[in-house]
Amino acid sequence: MLLGGAAVVLVLAVWSLFVGVADVTPAALLDADRRADALDLIGVSRVPRTVALVLAGAGLAVSGLIMQLLTRNPFVEPSTTGTMEFAGLGLLGVAIGWPDAPVAARMAIAAACALAGTAVFLRLVRSVTIRDVLVVPLIGLVLSGIVGAVATFVAYRYDLLQSLGAWMTGDFSATIQGRYELLWIAGALTVVSVVVADRFTVAGLGEDVATNLGLDYRRTMAIGMSIVAVVTATVVVTVGMLGFIGLVVPNLVVLAMGGNARSSVPWVALGGAGLVLLCDLLARSLVAPHELPIGTILGVVGAGAFLAMLVKGVRGVR
Repeated sequence: MLLGGAAVVLVLAVWSLFVGVADVTPAALLDADRRADALDLIGVSRVPRTVALVLAGAGLAVSGLIMQLLTRNPFVEPSTTGTMEFAGLGLLGVAIGWPDAPVAARMAIAAACALAGTAVFLRLVRSVTIRDVLVVPLIGLVLSGIVGAVATFVAYRYDLLQSLGAWMTGDFSATIQGRYELLWIAGALTVVSVVVADRFTVAGLGEDVATNLGLDYRRTMAIGMSIVAVVTATVVVTVGMLGFIGLVVPNLVVLAMGGNARSSVPWVALGGAGLVLLCDLLARSLVAPHELPIGTILGVVGAGAFLAMLVKGVRGVR
């Protein structure tokens, strides 16, 4: 079955190579007169964009699964806990204080801010005595709103609203060769997540149970949240904020396969990649030759799925 899922993602990826304003078709690759231009466009723009879509989707979906396992809540992910907003706030600080910073430095600062934001979220969750499962994402959404409002105010004062808008709206239209390679870090961390997936499953049982089973709970939590922070930062720095991927995909996979991370992580990664590829195809096709931001499409799909989960219940939540 996993090979079937990979085949579907591969079909979407190949389809993505031939969708866009420029007329690039399989026939153009066979035409000697047009082959050189078609290959140049595919190599410089279409392949980097498709690879970026796969890496970003897989990384954010797995990050969502990690957060849900470690917090034992099905409604948390980077865009509902303030993680993405803190990463954007870090980028805003860099734009103000170090405008010529290299990309690696921007990612490092954004990752540090995302990690700090995740820590703030976890501290707030632990301090709340109400244990209703819906309270946790509510805290995250409130925190996201506060951080987003602060970022908007600061961006307004420093005339950076346009830059902030670009970071807050996911968009792959400017993804070309030389401007997406940072996302390979997210891909590498997704592989790491597969290797240590069993630890996240055990940590999700709670600190007491994990410690009794011989697991270093605090170290596992630190590893998991660091992976989430770095993946989120690389995506925000490269293409902007992409919401709801880590909410929708893990819940659908766990609903179908159960909560064992070892078996579900590959499916979550494939599902995230497939969802982002599909939404990007819709973004490029609905108002062609113009292109919608993929963040808009993901917002509609993700918000609808989130409401469906709240209404119908998910993983036993009513």
